[in-house]
Amino acid sequence: MYGPLVCAYMGDTIYEMYVREYLVKKGITKVGELQQGSLSYVSANSQRRHLERLTNDNFLTEEELEIVKWGRNAKGTKSKSTDIITYRLATGLEALIGRLHFDNKDNRIKEIMNYILGE
Repeated sequence: MYGPLVCAYMGDTIYEMYVREYLVKKGITKVGELQQGSLSYVSANSQRRHLERLTNDNFLTEEELEIVKWGRNAKGTKSKSTDIITYRLATGLEALIGRLHFDNKDNRIKEIMNYILGE
């Protein structure tokens, strides 16, 4: 199986694709507005907030929470733009999305992303 940082790498791509598609489907067509709109979802601070909401609302299973911890605790790069705790929590969320993808649980990714995006 892939390691947590590889899962986070893939999860970051999938997460951002969902966000971009959501914004385009909302009718936003200017790239600058798309970029600005994406910040409330794709920044480490935003991802931390969304992960905390998923956790506080008991939306994630115990197995999914273990994957988040697995990704959160991975040793790797550091962020220059945010604190280490926020960065690691964001990495945990991305690792979850990536791991679900590699486990062919795309329906669960969709449920999580719809919850995050408010759909």
